[in-house]
Amino acid sequence: MRIAVLGGGCWGTALALHAARLHDDVVLWVRDAATAAQLQDTRENARYLPGHRFPDSLRASADPASVDDRDLVLLAVPSGAFRETLRWLAPRLKRQQIVAWATKGLETATGAWLHEIAEDELGPERPPALVSGPSFAAEVAQEQPTALSVASTDEAHMDCLVQALHGRSLRLYRNPDVIGVELGGALKNVLAVATGIADGAGFGTNARAALMTRGLAEIQRFGAAVGARPSTLTGLSGLGDMILTCTDDQSRNRRLGRMLGEGLDLATARARVGQSVEGVETARVAVTRARALEVDMPICAEVHAVLYQGRPVHDTVRRLLERDPTREES
Repeated sequence: MRIAVLGGGCWGTALALHAARLHDDVVLWVRDAATAAQLQDTRENARYLPGHRFPDSLRASADPASVDDRDLVLLAVPSGAFRETLRWLAPRLKRQQIVAWATKGLETATGAWLHEIAEDELGPERPPALVSGPSFAAEVAQEQPTALSVASTDEAHMDCLVQALHGRSLRLYRNPDVIGVELGGALKNVLAVATGIADGAGFGTNARAALMTRGLAEIQRFGAAVGARPSTLTGLSGLGDMILTCTDDQSRNRRLGRMLGEGLDLATARARVGQSVEGVETARVAVTRARALEVDMPICAEVHAVLYQGRPVHDTVRRLLERDPTREES
Protein backbone atom coordinates (compact mmCIF):
# COMPACT_ATOMS: atom_id res chain seq x y z
CA MET A 1 0.00 0.00 0.00
CA ARG A 2 0.99 3.62 -0.53
CA ILE A 3 0.37 5.42 2.75
CA ALA A 4 0.66 9.01 3.96
CA VAL A 5 0.68 9.80 7.67
CA LEU A 6 -0.11 13.44 8.40
CA GLY A 7 1.48 14.77 11.58
CA GLY A 8 5.09 14.65 12.71
CA GLY A 9 4.57 14.34 16.47
CA CYS A 10 5.15 11.22 18.57
CA TRP A 11 2.09 9.30 17.41
CA GLY A 12 2.29 10.20 13.75
CA THR A 13 5.97 9.30 13.63
CA ALA A 14 5.40 5.98 15.40
CA LEU A 15 2.59 5.02 13.03
CA ALA A 16 4.69 6.00 10.02
CA LEU A 17 7.60 3.91 11.31
CA HIS A 18 5.33 0.92 11.80
CA ALA A 19 3.66 1.29 8.40
CA ALA A 20 7.05 1.59 6.69
CA ARG A 21 8.12 -1.71 8.21
CA LEU A 22 5.17 -3.32 6.45
CA HIS A 23 5.03 -1.39 3.15
CA ASP A 24 7.46 -0.05 0.57
CA ASP A 25 6.13 3.49 0.12
CA VAL A 26 5.19 5.56 3.18
CA VAL A 27 5.27 9.33 3.54
CA LEU A 28 5.34 11.23 6.84
CA TRP A 29 3.87 14.61 5.98
CA VAL A 30 4.65 17.62 8.15
CA ARG A 31 3.59 21.21 7.66
CA ASP A 32 7.03 22.85 7.91
CA ALA A 33 9.50 22.39 5.05
CA ALA A 34 12.55 22.87 7.26
CA THR A 35 11.30 20.18 9.66
CA ALA A 36 10.66 17.81 6.76
CA ALA A 37 14.16 18.40 5.40
CA GLN A 38 15.70 17.74 8.82
CA LEU A 39 13.73 14.51 9.25
CA GLN A 40 14.70 13.35 5.80
CA ASP A 41 18.35 14.22 6.31
CA THR A 42 18.81 12.78 9.80
CA ARG A 43 16.45 9.81 9.25
CA GLU A 44 14.90 10.13 12.71
CA ASN A 45 12.55 12.40 14.64
CA ALA A 46 15.04 13.56 17.26
CA ARG A 47 12.52 15.87 18.93
CA TYR A 48 9.68 13.41 19.52
CA LEU A 49 11.06 9.87 19.03
CA PRO A 50 14.86 10.00 19.26
CA GLY A 51 16.81 6.86 18.50
CA HIS A 52 14.30 5.31 16.08
CA ARG A 53 15.84 5.33 12.62
CA PHE A 54 13.52 5.68 9.64
CA PRO A 55 13.31 2.61 7.39
CA ASP A 56 14.37 3.18 3.78
CA SER A 57 10.70 2.95 2.78
CA LEU A 58 9.80 6.03 4.85
CA ARG A 59 10.37 9.54 3.62
CA ALA A 60 9.44 12.87 5.20
CA SER A 61 7.91 15.66 3.15
CA ALA A 62 6.13 18.98 3.42
CA ASP A 63 5.10 18.90 -0.24
CA PRO A 64 1.28 18.87 -0.57
CA ALA A 65 1.63 16.70 -3.64
CA SER A 66 3.09 13.92 -1.51
CA VAL A 67 -0.42 12.91 -0.42
CA ASP A 68 -1.90 12.92 -3.92
CA ASP A 69 -1.24 9.31 -4.89
CA ARG A 70 -1.74 7.63 -1.52
CA ASP A 71 -4.12 4.70 -1.07
CA LEU A 72 -4.56 5.67 2.60
CA VAL A 73 -4.21 9.09 4.19
CA LEU A 74 -3.98 8.72 7.98
CA LEU A 75 -4.24 11.81 10.16
CA ALA A 76 -2.33 11.85 13.45
CA VAL A 77 -2.56 15.53 14.32
CA PRO A 78 -3.80 17.10 17.59
CA SER A 79 -7.58 17.44 17.77
CA GLY A 80 -7.24 21.23 17.67
CA ALA A 81 -5.68 20.97 14.19
CA PHE A 82 -8.02 18.25 12.91
CA ARG A 83 -10.54 20.43 11.05
CA GLU A 84 -7.87 22.67 9.56
CA THR A 85 -5.92 19.67 8.28
CA LEU A 86 -9.01 18.09 6.72
CA ARG A 87 -9.94 21.40 5.10
CA TRP A 88 -6.46 21.58 3.58
CA LEU A 89 -6.66 17.96 2.45
CA ALA A 90 -10.18 17.91 0.97
CA PRO A 91 -9.46 19.59 -2.40
CA ARG A 92 -6.56 17.23 -3.05
CA LEU A 93 -8.41 13.97 -2.47
CA LYS A 94 -9.47 11.59 -5.20
CA ARG A 95 -12.58 9.49 -4.79
CA GLN A 96 -10.72 6.20 -4.37
CA GLN A 97 -8.46 7.45 -1.58
CA ILE A 98 -9.37 6.41 1.96
CA VAL A 99 -9.03 8.91 4.80
CA ALA A 100 -8.76 7.80 8.41
CA TRP A 101 -7.46 9.23 11.63
CA ALA A 102 -5.59 8.26 14.78
CA THR A 103 -6.45 11.52 16.55
CA LYS A 104 -8.27 11.46 19.89
CA GLY A 105 -10.41 14.17 21.46
CA LEU A 106 -13.22 16.57 20.67
CA GLU A 107 -13.15 19.88 18.82
CA THR A 108 -12.66 22.48 21.51
CA ALA A 109 -14.46 25.34 19.78
CA THR A 110 -17.67 23.45 18.99
CA GLY A 111 -17.61 20.23 21.02
CA ALA A 112 -17.98 18.24 17.80
CA TRP A 113 -16.90 14.62 17.52
CA LEU A 114 -14.14 14.04 15.02
CA HIS A 115 -16.40 12.00 12.74
CA GLU A 116 -18.77 14.99 12.63
CA ILE A 117 -15.90 17.24 11.60
CA ALA A 118 -14.86 14.74 8.94
CA GLU A 119 -18.36 14.72 7.49
CA ASP A 120 -18.43 18.53 7.51
CA GLU A 121 -15.12 18.86 5.68
CA LEU A 122 -15.03 15.78 3.44
CA GLY A 123 -18.73 15.23 2.82
CA PRO A 124 -21.10 12.44 3.87
CA GLU A 125 -20.02 10.19 1.00
CA ARG A 126 -16.75 9.38 2.81
CA PRO A 127 -17.38 6.98 5.71
CA PRO A 128 -15.61 7.73 9.00
CA ALA A 129 -12.62 5.55 9.82
CA LEU A 130 -10.23 5.64 12.76
CA VAL A 131 -7.72 3.67 14.78
CA SER A 132 -7.62 3.99 18.56
CA GLY A 133 -6.74 2.11 21.71
CA PRO A 134 -4.10 1.62 24.40
CA SER A 135 -0.87 2.70 22.75
CA PHE A 136 2.14 4.75 23.73
CA ALA A 137 3.99 5.97 20.67
CA ALA A 138 7.43 4.98 21.94
CA GLU A 139 6.38 1.37 22.48
CA VAL A 140 4.89 1.13 18.99
CA ALA A 141 8.15 2.53 17.61
CA GLN A 142 10.07 -0.06 19.65
CA GLU A 143 7.81 -2.82 18.24
CA GLN A 144 6.44 -3.71 21.64
CA PRO A 145 3.24 -5.81 21.38
CA THR A 146 0.19 -3.56 20.96
CA ALA A 147 -3.50 -4.12 20.20
CA LEU A 148 -5.80 -1.44 18.78
CA SER A 149 -9.34 -1.00 17.49
CA VAL A 150 -10.14 0.07 13.95
CA ALA A 151 -13.59 1.57 13.62
CA SER A 152 -15.73 2.49 10.63
CA THR A 153 -19.27 2.18 9.38
CA ASP A 154 -17.78 0.74 6.17
CA GLU A 155 -16.18 -2.70 6.06
CA ALA A 156 -13.88 -1.74 3.17
CA HIS A 157 -12.43 1.11 5.23
CA MET A 158 -11.75 -1.20 8.16
CA ASP A 159 -10.16 -3.68 5.76
CA CYS A 160 -7.91 -0.92 4.43
CA LEU A 161 -6.72 0.03 7.91
CA VAL A 162 -6.07 -3.61 8.77
CA GLN A 163 -4.11 -4.09 5.56
CA ALA A 164 -2.13 -0.93 6.27
CA LEU A 165 -1.24 -1.50 9.92
CA HIS A 166 -1.88 -5.09 11.06
CA GLY A 167 1.32 -7.06 11.40
CA ARG A 168 4.59 -7.59 13.23
CA SER A 169 3.99 -6.21 16.73
CA LEU A 170 0.58 -4.61 16.10
CA ARG A 171 -2.74 -6.47 16.20
CA LEU A 172 -5.97 -4.79 15.08
CA TYR A 173 -9.58 -5.55 15.97
CA ARG A 174 -12.50 -4.35 13.82
CA ASN A 175 -15.34 -2.45 15.49
CA PRO A 176 -18.23 -0.70 13.68
CA ASP A 177 -19.01 1.47 16.74
CA VAL A 178 -17.40 4.75 15.66
CA ILE A 179 -18.94 6.90 18.42
CA GLY A 180 -17.94 4.41 21.13
CA VAL A 181 -14.34 4.20 19.95
CA GLU A 182 -14.12 7.99 19.74
CA LEU A 183 -15.72 8.44 23.16
CA GLY A 184 -13.32 6.10 24.93
CA GLY A 185 -10.29 7.68 23.30
CA ALA A 186 -11.39 11.19 24.29
CA LEU A 187 -12.67 10.83 27.84
CA LYS A 188 -9.91 8.57 29.10
CA ASN A 189 -7.59 11.59 28.85
CA VAL A 190 -9.67 13.49 31.41
CA LEU A 191 -9.54 10.52 33.77
CA ALA A 192 -5.77 10.29 33.31
CA VAL A 193 -5.52 13.90 34.49
CA ALA A 194 -7.68 12.92 37.49
CA THR A 195 -5.52 9.96 38.52
CA GLY A 196 -2.38 12.02 37.97
CA ILE A 197 -3.75 14.70 40.31
CA ALA A 198 -4.55 12.10 42.96
CA ASP A 199 -1.14 10.45 42.73
CA GLY A 200 0.68 13.78 42.70
CA ALA A 201 -1.18 14.80 45.85
CA GLY A 202 -0.21 11.51 47.51
CA PHE A 203 -3.69 10.06 47.88
CA GLY A 204 -2.56 6.48 47.30
CA THR A 205 -3.44 3.53 45.11
CA ASN A 206 -6.88 3.00 46.67
CA ALA A 207 -7.90 6.43 45.41
CA ARG A 208 -6.48 5.71 41.96
CA ALA A 209 -8.44 2.46 41.70
CA ALA A 210 -11.62 4.23 42.80
CA LEU A 211 -11.15 7.04 40.30
CA MET A 212 -10.58 4.61 37.44
CA THR A 213 -13.56 2.42 38.32
CA ARG A 214 -15.98 5.27 38.87
CA GLY A 215 -14.50 7.09 35.89
CA LEU A 216 -15.40 4.12 33.72
CA ALA A 217 -18.95 4.39 35.07
CA GLU A 218 -19.02 8.03 33.91
CA ILE A 219 -17.84 7.02 30.44
CA GLN A 220 -20.54 4.33 30.31
CA ARG A 221 -23.27 6.81 31.31
CA PHE A 222 -22.09 9.23 28.66
CA GLY A 223 -21.89 6.40 26.15
CA ALA A 224 -25.45 5.32 26.85
CA ALA A 225 -26.62 8.88 26.18
CA VAL A 226 -24.93 9.06 22.76
CA GLY A 227 -25.61 5.50 21.59
CA ALA A 228 -22.22 3.86 22.12
CA ARG A 229 -22.12 0.09 22.54
CA PRO A 230 -21.36 -1.00 26.14
CA SER A 231 -18.93 -3.64 24.87
CA THR A 232 -16.86 -0.95 23.14
CA LEU A 233 -16.42 0.98 26.37
CA THR A 234 -15.08 -2.09 28.18
CA GLY A 235 -12.84 -2.96 25.22
CA LEU A 236 -9.51 -1.76 23.91
CA SER A 237 -10.53 1.79 23.05
CA GLY A 238 -12.43 2.26 26.34
CA LEU A 239 -11.25 0.42 29.42
CA GLY A 240 -7.98 -0.64 27.79
CA ASP A 241 -6.95 2.88 26.86
CA MET A 242 -8.09 4.19 30.25
CA ILE A 243 -5.95 1.67 32.16
CA LEU A 244 -2.91 2.61 30.09
CA THR A 245 -3.15 6.36 30.43
CA CYS A 246 -4.25 6.38 34.08
CA THR A 247 -1.39 4.23 35.36
CA ASP A 248 1.77 5.08 33.40
CA ASP A 249 3.68 8.35 33.29
CA GLN A 250 4.33 8.00 29.57
CA SER A 251 0.85 9.59 29.39
CA ARG A 252 1.14 13.35 28.99
CA ASN A 253 -2.29 13.76 30.60
CA ARG A 254 -1.28 11.80 33.67
CA ARG A 255 2.04 13.68 33.95
CA LEU A 256 0.23 17.01 33.81
CA GLY A 257 -2.19 15.83 36.49
CA ARG A 258 0.69 14.74 38.74
CA MET A 259 2.25 18.18 38.49
CA LEU A 260 -1.07 19.81 39.38
CA GLY A 261 -1.39 17.45 42.35
CA GLU A 262 2.12 18.44 43.45
CA GLY A 263 1.09 22.10 43.48
CA LEU A 264 2.12 23.50 40.10
CA ASP A 265 -0.24 25.79 38.23
CA LEU A 266 -1.71 24.74 34.87
CA ALA A 267 0.45 27.00 32.71
CA THR A 268 3.67 25.74 34.30
CA ALA A 269 2.56 22.11 34.08
CA ARG A 270 1.69 22.47 30.39
CA ALA A 271 5.02 24.11 29.67
CA ARG A 272 6.89 21.30 31.40
CA VAL A 273 5.01 18.63 29.45
CA GLY A 274 5.97 20.52 26.30
CA GLN A 275 3.45 18.83 24.00
CA SER A 276 -0.29 18.82 23.40
CA VAL A 277 -2.27 17.57 26.42
CA GLU A 278 -5.66 16.64 24.99
CA GLY A 279 -7.36 16.08 28.35
CA VAL A 280 -7.19 19.75 29.29
CA GLU A 281 -9.48 20.93 26.50
CA THR A 282 -11.49 17.70 26.46
CA ALA A 283 -12.46 18.26 30.12
CA ARG A 284 -14.10 21.56 29.24
CA VAL A 285 -15.95 20.20 26.23
CA ALA A 286 -16.98 16.98 27.97
CA VAL A 287 -18.49 18.80 30.93
CA THR A 288 -20.47 21.07 28.61
CA ARG A 289 -21.76 18.10 26.62
CA ALA A 290 -22.58 16.12 29.76
CA ARG A 291 -24.67 18.97 31.15
CA ALA A 292 -26.57 19.28 27.89
CA LEU A 293 -27.25 15.52 27.94
CA GLU A 294 -28.08 15.59 31.69
CA VAL A 295 -25.37 13.00 32.35
CA ASP A 296 -23.80 12.98 35.82
CA MET A 297 -19.99 13.07 35.53
CA PRO A 298 -18.64 14.26 38.89
CA ILE A 299 -15.01 13.23 38.36
CA CYS A 300 -14.80 15.04 35.02
CA ALA A 301 -16.54 18.03 36.59
CA GLU A 302 -13.98 18.18 39.41
CA VAL A 303 -11.08 17.93 36.96
CA HIS A 304 -12.68 20.80 35.05
CA ALA A 305 -12.89 22.82 38.28
CA VAL A 306 -9.20 22.25 39.05
CA LEU A 307 -8.16 23.19 35.50
CA TYR A 308 -10.41 26.19 34.91
CA GLN A 309 -11.70 27.43 38.25
CA GLY A 310 -8.61 27.11 40.41
CA ARG A 311 -10.22 24.67 42.82
CA PRO A 312 -7.63 23.26 45.26
CA VAL A 313 -6.88 19.57 44.84
CA HIS A 314 -7.80 18.64 48.40
CA ASP A 315 -11.17 20.41 48.04
CA THR A 316 -11.83 18.35 44.93
CA VAL A 317 -11.22 15.07 46.73
CA ARG A 318 -13.36 16.19 49.68
CA ARG A 319 -16.23 17.12 47.37
CA LEU A 320 -16.10 13.70 45.68
CA LEU A 321 -16.04 11.86 49.02
CA GLU A 322 -18.87 13.92 50.49
CA ARG A 323 -21.29 13.18 47.67
CA ASP A 324 -24.47 11.45 48.78
CA PRO A 325 -24.28 7.64 48.89
CA THR A 326 -25.64 5.92 45.79
CA ARG A 327 -25.94 2.47 44.24
CA GLU A 328 -22.80 1.22 42.52
CA GLU A 329 -24.60 0.37 39.29
CA SER A 330 -25.93 3.91 38.89
